[in-house]
Amino acid sequence: MEIRDVMTSNPKSCPSNATLVQIAEMMRDEDIGEVPVVETDGQHRKLLGVVTDRDIVVRAVAAGRNPESIRASDCMTAPPTTCREDGSLEECVKKMASERIRRMPIVDVNGDLCGIVAQADLQATDARSLKEQLGNRVSTPH
Repeated sequence: MEIRDVMTSNPKSCPSNATLVQIAEMMRDEDIGEVPVVETDGQHRKLLGVVTDRDIVVRAVAAGRNPESIRASDCMTAPPTTCREDGSLEECVKKMASERIRRMPIVDVNGDLCGIVAQADLQATDARSLKEQLGNRVSTPH
């Protein structure tokens, strides 16, 4: 099975100057836990990094910083771990498991954001062993 068969295409994203409040609102409104940070020129969305709900809590709230004044570029995980859209789902899940991440940004041949694979997306597949492999690995403490 290929990544493009499972990924959520055209995921929500934000520019690097978005505030953490704006990102948190997007997470709430879209019911997502990660927002890709992109640089756009109208037709391309070059992936720069990702902001997770955990990034907001650990790098801003727990540090006592004002989320209104912190930008995505200040707390994003960069460079992001990615997979290409033409790759196999098995390869993607192995990478997610080895990195212990629940969401994988998917890029095209030019490095532009084109999708995302979340652990929850695997539930819709019949790839039982892949679901177990990822679930067991990301649930294990670092």
